[in-house]
Amino acid sequence: MRFSLWIAIAVSALLALLGSVFVVNEGHSAIVFRLGTIVRTDISPGLHFKVPLVESARVFDRRLQVLDSEPERYLTDDKQDVSIDFFALGRIENLQAFYRATGGDEEVAVQRLAPIIRDSLRNEINGRTLQEVVSGERNAFIGKQLATINKGAQTLGVKIVDIRIKRIELPTDSNVVGSVYDQMRSQRLQVASQLRAEGVEQAQTIRAKADRDRAVLLAEAERDAQKLRGEGDAEATRLYAQAANKDPSFYAFQRSLDAYRASFADGQSVIVLDRDDPFLQYMKSDR
Repeated sequence: MRFSLWIAIAVSALLALLGSVFVVNEGHSAIVFRLGTIVRTDISPGLHFKVPLVESARVFDRRLQVLDSEPERYLTDDKQDVSIDFFALGRIENLQAFYRATGGDEEVAVQRLAPIIRDSLRNEINGRTLQEVVSGERNAFIGKQLATINKGAQTLGVKIVDIRIKRIELPTDSNVVGSVYDQMRSQRLQVASQLRAEGVEQAQTIRAKADRDRAVLLAEAERDAQKLRGEGDAEATRLYAQAANKDPSFYAFQRSLDAYRASFADGQSVIVLDRDDPFLQYMKSDR
């Protein structure tokens, strides 16, 4: 009997130990209740202890969740009826407020959030035309309503991060659908024309800049060439003057030979001069 008693005590101690420990996984938080009353909340991931039989713990997933909803019909500003299917991305922001508002039931939270989201979207869609609703900017006008939606979701301890549209069903009237597509096509053509015009303007700007740079480079090159030619001519003049100063007679004779060579370069030139012309002085001189 003593051995059975010790076994019972050991089993009771083990059960008490197991009942006093609970684990919170990553991305989750827990609330601890004592006889049905919240005593601790927002308990972070890890291993935690509680008083067995007196306290209980409940763990909640605080990661992003997809909150789906049934498609809803809306009336646009141009009195067109459309059906919009959307879903929301949200998470538990205030665990204590979430439990008090929903009893910890996610389905209750979805049911209460759905009308808040639908009413906010209705206010935005009612002020837009059908073409604006189905255009590529539809996510932008949905984003404008996030602040309003989160004011209502705050009472549930939930925060909506984003709302995405899955599908938009247009009116069944083919004329209306065709008109919408025509408007969208016209808008895209207008954007394409604007982009082409901007491209032409940029091309003209680039060409004008290239022509201006080319003119500047040519002008600078011509300026440098003129400067170098002037420096070369000045140096040649200096050398000529220096040579003339050393031996003026020889310099005059050399210049005359150069003149003769240039005059009869083609071998067929005929020059008619007076025999006393200075040009012929070195041809008839006895020196």
